[in-house]
Amino acid sequence: MSVFKQYRRKSISEMRPYIVGEILDSKVSISEADLKAGCPKSGDMIARNPKKHDDQWLVEKSYFEDNLEPIE
Repeated sequence: MSVFKQYRRKSISEMRPYIVGEILDSKVSISEADLKAGCPKSGDMIARNPKKHDDQWLVEKSYFEDNLEPIE
């Protein structure tokens, strides 16, 4: 059985806010857990792979707030 370990990100994340009522493109992945939690919702973010812009996923608000901050 594989064991989870902690890792620190080495790169910058590219994200934008989810706009309430926005129809998300099918290229934006949303996990089953986030869907069950009522996502997408206000405060959630859309992340994308900086090398493959079509690879996008939803980042739930509380995870974003706990783990990321803007670069100024």
